[in-house]
Amino acid sequence: KKEVYHLEEAAIAGHTSARHNLGCLEAGNGRADRAMKHWVIAANLGDDGSLEILKDAFGKGLVSKEDFAAALRAHQAAVDATK
Repeated sequence: KKEVYHLEEAAIAGHTSARHNLGCLEAGNGRADRAMKHWVIAANLGDDGSLEILKDAFGKGLVSKEDFAAALRAHQAAVDATK
């Protein structure tokens, strides 16, 4: 319980790894739709691990082409902004 609370607080504050880990917890609890949302947000903020998971999910048909393309563009923009 405490772990989830602190991960949620960190994710709200903008920590990408916390958002990624929330996605992992949701996936482990059988809530793939919520997990995908967390990973899309984390990828949009520049998290490489989340982008890789989305790439795999897209290959399996779990993420739409539009959602994956949008996440990929946002990820690239976030990475470019940090250079």
